[in-house]
Amino acid sequence: MRLSALQLKPLSYADIPGWQDDDQSLAVGALKRSAHCLQAVLTAEHRAGAGLAVDTATPTPGRANTTVEAAADAFLTELKSLPEGLETAAARAYFEAHFTPFAHGANELGFLTGYYEPVLDGARRRGGAYQIPVYRLPDDLVKISDDRLRGHLDGALTAARKTEAGPVPYYTRREIEEGALAGRGLELLYLADAVDAFFLHVQGSGLIRLADEAGRVVRIGYAGKNGHPYTSIGELLIERGEIAAEDMTLEALRAWLEADALRGRQLMQENRSYIFFEEQAYRAGEGPLGAAGVPLEAGRSLAVDAGLIDLGLPVFVVSERLRHHGQTGFRRLMVAQDVGSAIKGRQRGDIFWGTGDEAGRLAGETMHEGRFIILVPNPVVDSLSGPNE
Repeated sequence: MRLSALQLKPLSYADIPGWQDDDQSLAVGALKRSAHCLQAVLTAEHRAGAGLAVDTATPTPGRANTTVEAAADAFLTELKSLPEGLETAAARAYFEAHFTPFAHGANELGFLTGYYEPVLDGARRRGGAYQIPVYRLPDDLVKISDDRLRGHLDGALTAARKTEAGPVPYYTRREIEEGALAGRGLELLYLADAVDAFFLHVQGSGLIRLADEAGRVVRIGYAGKNGHPYTSIGELLIERGEIAAEDMTLEALRAWLEADALRGRQLMQENRSYIFFEEQAYRAGEGPLGAAGVPLEAGRSLAVDAGLIDLGLPVFVVSERLRHHGQTGFRRLMVAQDVGSAIKGRQRGDIFWGTGDEAGRLAGETMHEGRFIILVPNPVVDSLSGPNE
């Protein structure tokens, strides 16, 4: 756990606005599915690698007759044994007994956005309206860094192209759209609309209704990227005075792109980053896979900067002005289960809103200030060599 780097300060649960009003039972399933990530967080090797001194030979402070590793094992065993359908009060009591909440020392406001899984029409074979290829991962792409850290490392190349002369930067979005990968059999499927294809890349997953397979639905998800830094074209339009910041939504951006196809294509190509996809298992009612390798849960899964906040950790998100989802402010326990190229910094989060048009509306309108309170497993807190200032 990267507590030192985050400059966190401990809180009490009474200090968390909205903690008593949330239904924490709705986050238990996401937490259990992320147990393998928490297992990594709880290992001495992980904590030592994060620069935190750990003593595994002496009793854990505040816990009677147990070592750090024994406490970690007991923590995971209890987590995995939590029953289905846990009541709200029992779920809240579980979190309060097993996690310590921490806020950022400076207590500065962060920024929240949203993402979703679009549902699009497509085809396995090119023909008719379906001319825009979606590519699978090329075999000459070499990953330079852990894909889960792509947001944290964005600004530097995270992948390269293997050549006889050595690695070189991979093809950019413009080069790929102009045919750099054509003829290599990498086409996974085809879409009808270039703007739909671009937003699919931004969201990282999608459900595709295959016109040439009697409308069969398949799920495609993130397999890798070309390694180039992500550029927000929405921010470019705001900087250039094309759309006012207060008017920027996903629909406003789409309207601008579609108003002039050539102009829209040129702007989209300013984002040099390009995503490759793979087909994933599709089960109705289940979300796409996030970076933690488990299905995302609408309204409870959060994308974070995994270079600063470990995947699997519960995060209580507070945003007083985020009200478009039908409540008075957003105060909700979520689980860090995903990452994104644009999600970088200790106070940056991306809410997964679900699948389909309504989720897309919520995602497109989520651009709000927020605060993030991280819940750290007590065995990690107990193992720290000193106070976290």
